[in-house]
Amino acid sequence: MNFFDKLSGAIGHHQSLLFVGLDPNLESMTTPNGLEPDPGLGSLIDQLRQGLLFCLEQTADLVCAYKPTLGLYTALGAPGLELLEEILTAIPKDIPIILDATHGDLNSSSAFAETAFERWGVDAVTLSPYAGQDLAAPFLLYPDKGIFVLCHTSNPTAVRVQKYPNLESPLYLELVKEIQTWGTSEQVGLEVGVDSPETLTRVRQVAPERIILARSIWREGSDLEKILAAGLNEGGEGLIIPIPQDIWTHQQPRQEIKLLREAVNQAKNSLVRENEACPLWLPDVAVGEKQPHQDLILQLYDLGCIMFGEYVQASGTVFPYYIDLRTIISNPQIFDKMIGAYAEILKDLQFDRIAGIPYGSLPTATGLSLRLNYPMIFPRKEVKAHGTRRVVEGHFLAGEKVVVVDDILISGKSAMEGAGKLQSAGLYVEDIVVFIDHEKGVKDRLKENGYRAHAVLTISEIATTLYKCDRISEEQFAAFNAAH
Repeated sequence: MNFFDKLSGAIGHHQSLLFVGLDPNLESMTTPNGLEPDPGLGSLIDQLRQGLLFCLEQTADLVCAYKPTLGLYTALGAPGLELLEEILTAIPKDIPIILDATHGDLNSSSAFAETAFERWGVDAVTLSPYAGQDLAAPFLLYPDKGIFVLCHTSNPTAVRVQKYPNLESPLYLELVKEIQTWGTSEQVGLEVGVDSPETLTRVRQVAPERIILARSIWREGSDLEKILAAGLNEGGEGLIIPIPQDIWTHQQPRQEIKLLREAVNQAKNSLVRENEACPLWLPDVAVGEKQPHQDLILQLYDLGCIMFGEYVQASGTVFPYYIDLRTIISNPQIFDKMIGAYAEILKDLQFDRIAGIPYGSLPTATGLSLRLNYPMIFPRKEVKAHGTRRVVEGHFLAGEKVVVVDDILISGKSAMEGAGKLQSAGLYVEDIVVFIDHEKGVKDRLKENGYRAHAVLTISEIATTLYKCDRISEEQFAAFNAAH
């Protein structure tokens, strides 16, 4: 079971969007008798252990996740890390653990991912965004785990940075757009410190399919209903919120948490009733002989992933069309169809692992790895001069057969370069599968280099379907044929 399925299961089973910060902080901790810890009870670690176990006892059936803050445990030294491992073991197995690490060091990412996911067994970690996708890659190699990437903080002094250069196009929204290219919505969520409901609204608009882990929502004057309305998606999902820390100063924290859970659910259900109609793309054409992937082609066109006109490519060549598949990951309905189309080809091939070509096809390779239950690896776009200097990331054995997944086949250069890196690591590549083939003999070029190329669609099939369905004009179709 992957992280987001586990989270969804906990949300449904406990009817709760609440998570708890399991932090060793005596100032905000209560003990079983409802009083502040007594300095005479024993050592500091013993006091913290007592408070944390009490927190677990009070919330095990009321929350959807636990979120220990790594920094507060490491600040206690080796005893603190031992305490962390003890508390992690005590958490019920059906409740996901989100390790709040805000990890940002590229050099230690692989080692930290291994420790967090394999040794400690947590289900997700929080990351800093500024080292880019390379930072997230070692964590995404664990297909059943998740990451939350910090994109906004509520700290007032951060305004000058995260809202630069202006409120119309602030840095934090650019981060949200970039983070969405790192992986599927089943692996990559967003961490948002909420300074106002408007901030949450803007993040949700840019990332309608992502899980948002909200922070700092319980400030003076906060409106729970407005925050839920801003952060929940139209199905009443996609948002988890913290239990306020001061709840542990109450005499009966469990009762207070129950009341909070009820208030959240009432507000959520009210919002869902107001938005019962969930927008769904439906075909609006009827043609006699339907192309097998007609609906997918039309969806891509309607989303602006396929455009017809005069477009200058990166090579300087002018094409009568332009294709940009990067926005597909922001539409789960279409992305799921696209993964299914790839899977239909892959099910007839023989391979041990799936490799995505950075960076465009990494989300696709991740989706296929989850769909088909095959391990994923990827050749690095560039080899770093520090760290392990690996050419290929992920676990593999020399001699294994790898199927390469790419998005678009234009010249075949990027796919063959990626395959070459895999082969240099002792792997065997025979098949390269892409979504769109630009034709013009590129499959033959790959065959000459020892590869079999497979494509879900050709550009000719796309143009013909769009013309038959009246999406492009006769002039646009003629211009395509003349250039192609």
